[in-house]
Amino acid sequence: MRVLLVEDDRRLAWSLRRGLEGAGIAVDIVQDGDEGVAAGLTGSYDAVVLDVTLPKRDGLAVSRSLRKQRVQTPILMLTARDSIDDRVLGLEAGADDYLVKPFALREVVARIRALTRRHLPDRTAVLAAGPVVLDTGAHELRVNEQTVALTAKEFAIIEYFLLNQGRLLTRDQILEHVWNYDLEGGDNLVEVYIGRLRRKLIKAGAGDPFVTVRGAGYRFSSPAK
Repeated sequence: MRVLLVEDDRRLAWSLRRGLEGAGIAVDIVQDGDEGVAAGLTGSYDAVVLDVTLPKRDGLAVSRSLRKQRVQTPILMLTARDSIDDRVLGLEAGADDYLVKPFALREVVARIRALTRRHLPDRTAVLAAGPVVLDTGAHELRVNEQTVALTAKEFAIIEYFLLNQGRLLTRDQILEHVWNYDLEGGDNLVEVYIGRLRRKLIKAGAGDPFVTVRGAGYRFSSPAK
């Protein structure tokens, strides 16, 4: 999952980034409203976390501009204003959810994940495919009730595949949704991580759910129980 964070408070922005990346969420940071609109228009994010008070263009104007240009990315608005009128303004500007400062990191993570599950028939925090069960709330992967240890990036990759079961995901899509624009690594980065996940799932008894479509990408198919 990849999130755009529009926040001009550098200390808060980097603190949020560290916390979200620890939860397997890649984060790109921009620090004013104009940059927020430009980045949001790329359409390459799973969610936008948007502060209300920003230089150049405030968060309400950013949200209105993105919605006017038909950007459907879920928006979580952050603000120090806690009146009902302020919350209503945010929602009417196109935000999907509203969080008042100060807030707990785990609530930000939970709200982001809830927003990105809106399109699923089952919106619970648990994603499953056969014996593979990913609990995004507990940040835990289980295979046949056995816990499988994952790094933050491995967690992010399997979450992305479970949210898109049966769909072909290209290497570029995986890079775009799991890593931020500060990405460093070799050309085979995706292949390396898919290989690690394959070995862990096979060792846990799930078989290999990753189908390689040569020259195109990968598809996650539900492994047999």
